Amino acid sequence: MIPTSRLIRLVALLAILGVLAAVWPRFTQLCLVFAGLMLGMTAVDFTMLKLRQRMTVERQLPGRLALGVENEIAITLHNPHRRTVTAEFFDGLPLTVNSQHLPWSGTVQARGRTQVFYNATAMERGPVTFSQCHIRDTSTLGLWQRGYRIGEPAEVKVYPNYEPIVRYTLLAMSNRTSQMGIVAKNIAGQSREFHQLRDYHDGDVLSQIDWKATSRRRILIAREYREQRDQTLIFLLDCGRRMRALDGDLSQFDHTLNATLLLSYIALRQGDQVGVMGFGGTNRWMPPVKGQHSMSALLNHLYDYQATPEPSDFSEAAERLMVRQRRRAMVVLLTNLRPEDSEHLLQPLALLRRKHLVVVANLRERTVVERMRQPIVTLEDALFLGAGHSYLEERAQFLATLRDRGILTLDETAQALPAALANCYLDIKRRGSL
Repeated sequence: MIPTSRLIRLVALLAILGVLAAVWPRFTQLCLVFAGLMLGMTAVDFTMLKLRQRMTVERQLPGRLALGVENEIAITLHNPHRRTVTAEFFDGLPLTVNSQHLPWSGTVQARGRTQVFYNATAMERGPVTFSQCHIRDTSTLGLWQRGYRIGEPAEVKVYPNYEPIVRYTLLAMSNRTSQMGIVAKNIAGQSREFHQLRDYHDGDVLSQIDWKATSRRRILIAREYREQRDQTLIFLLDCGRRMRALDGDLSQFDHTLNATLLLSYIALRQGDQVGVMGFGGTNRWMPPVKGQHSMSALLNHLYDYQATPEPSDFSEAAERLMVRQRRRAMVVLLTNLRPEDSEHLLQPLALLRRKHLVVVANLRERTVVERMRQPIVTLEDALFLGAGHSYLEERAQFLATLRDRGILTLDETAQALPAALANCYLDIKRRGSL
């Protein structure tokens, strides 16, 4: 039991009366009467609150939470007592889930129910557990508060933010994926997989004409091609310490997962297979899967990937991937390279390139770019600008070295990476490079 501010004020008033009685004896009787009344009221109020039935709680959680997205949670408070109860409520939020709408305070009608809705934002992926709810109800006279926990713990999974996938799906229905920066360059006759025969149109190249079909039908018939299917896309995710740096509210690793999910969805729609391998502390492997229904399997595999404090061993990751993926594939390495990585990265990438088409998707720190754009006021600003230019120049030279060795590279901020990676994949499919 916790005394309320009302009871504390009454005690303070009694203390004042006691001081007055000590100075002027005529206040002694008033002080004794007030003390007796207050003691009786306090005892009765305490007993009534002690015997009062506790409220019950029902929590309705979503089936899954999305990282960095506000999710609505519903709480139902039931008061079995015959009097209206004033109460404060706080849910048993995990440490990685935040809410600006708690605690809630209000009244619950006698033998009635009150629904409480609040928004919560998950800041870390993986399984999280909501513990018992915290309730503090007030006594009838408002002199005491009783705190207790009630309800059952509940577990829910926090998934990467797949909102870009939903946006892509809606835009794809109306052929407006270019609004996301994704440009589908489907040039007839440039892909290597035969799709169908059709009538010849002005502008078709002569090599597209199927002369046998033309002779049978006595009109010009052309072959139409489309991007190859049943190809394999492997994501090589760097889960090491370099990916723990924050970019906005999310870590760089979380941004790479969002890009991975978007490109996985596009590739599965194209009829390709998608696999995932993590290295640098989270050493896991998911063999390639196919079909749009496989997105749920990818989500369940990726949702609890975490960037660890361990260093990333590129050589060991390349050797493991060569053993597990023997069929030629497009391997996308998602990482944040440093110029000093050239000593121990060139050889693993060369090993992968013997069999696979390798794409290095490199994350550029947005904070560095934004800081360099600020006006130079102090000597520190000038020194940072010079160091920033030197740092970016070394990165550009390193990426140029990779391109000279036949390795495709991307150097984008976390926000631009999903669209850039999708465009790179679609361009590779158009050219038939895989």
